[in-house]
Amino acid sequence: MSLSHTAAEYMLSDALLPDPSSSRAKGLRLELPSDRLLKFVTVGLPLCLVSLAFAREFSAGSQISCFSPTNFTGKQSAYTDTACWDSLIHHGFDAEGHAITKSLWALKVFPYSLLVVAVLMYLPYLLWRYAAAPALHSDLLFIIDELDKSYNRSVRLVQHMKKVQQASAEPEQFWEEYERARRERYFEFPLLERYLTCKQRAHALVFIYLLRNLLLLLFLAATCLYLVFLHLNIFFQDEFSCSIKTGLLQAEPHIPPLIPCKLVFFSVFQIISLSVGSVYVLLIPVVIYNALQLCQWDKGLLSVYEMLPAFDLLSRRMLTCPLNDLNVILLFLRANISELTSFSRLNAVSALREATANKEDIDTVIDFMTLLAGLETTKPKH
Repeated sequence: MSLSHTAAEYMLSDALLPDPSSSRAKGLRLELPSDRLLKFVTVGLPLCLVSLAFAREFSAGSQISCFSPTNFTGKQSAYTDTACWDSLIHHGFDAEGHAITKSLWALKVFPYSLLVVAVLMYLPYLLWRYAAAPALHSDLLFIIDELDKSYNRSVRLVQHMKKVQQASAEPEQFWEEYERARRERYFEFPLLERYLTCKQRAHALVFIYLLRNLLLLLFLAATCLYLVFLHLNIFFQDEFSCSIKTGLLQAEPHIPPLIPCKLVFFSVFQIISLSVGSVYVLLIPVVIYNALQLCQWDKGLLSVYEMLPAFDLLSRRMLTCPLNDLNVILLFLRANISELTSFSRLNAVSALREATANKEDIDTVIDFMTLLAGLETTKPKH
């Protein structure tokens, strides 16, 4: 065997991908980067702010300061603060002089409502994790393995074609056999193509993904409306009039009917509510974008693999309506592109195809790699 034949054999052998390691299954990302960012912000922000609110409450002590009469003792003043904090009812008068009451209990439960918001924001992630992630994991693992195996089969096919071409006494017969094999689709990968076609007719993953974004959008909008309600009704009233003439103290003549009180933590709750509301409003377009990206195909990845012989999922126009499981899988394949070893190799072959598109002679290993990409090249000259 000549030196050139030996070099060609070794170069093509190096093009083969190694067997996948067992760590691939553990390294798959089952969340898109934008979804991971949304989960971190929507869940982490209220938890962080409510922890600051609780720390402020524990360090400052009483959250209310009432202006008791001067004849009250220390214990009576402490009782007034406690009773007004427990009731949190504002007593006032309307324009006609009638007595009215207004409950301020939303201020007391505001930190706990932020905990409820954090739990609600975590529910869409739990839905995706337990309803869709297991099936998506198996789909990604199978498709990534099959794409890498398809690349290896194509390289082995080029190796065999190189040997047959070198051993052929009649080059014209070799090229006729090659054209016939391409015409009759002897190089196709039916299992992978049929699996992708089957996923194109499935809608479980896309339904759960859209439901996840819809729930997240609903919870974001509900939280923003809740904060707007608090600001319009409560968060502009840091002072209120409290009445402690109830129960055993109702008949005491020395106790005034109303005692003015001031909320110490009022400004802190305002800052927290404005921070959460403004961030959530900014996140609403991100959620809408995540849902709308399923309305168009991500054809960049599969178009690279169509350089393989007879892998023409796109050219046969099998991609119709993008709202199906295949489009979701393509998005997550893009997020797991580091696990797809053959993608970088085929990108290099794609660049090679552009560089050698006008060549007429096919007599080197590089030319046969362009043949692997399915180029319509001319027959070599003799």
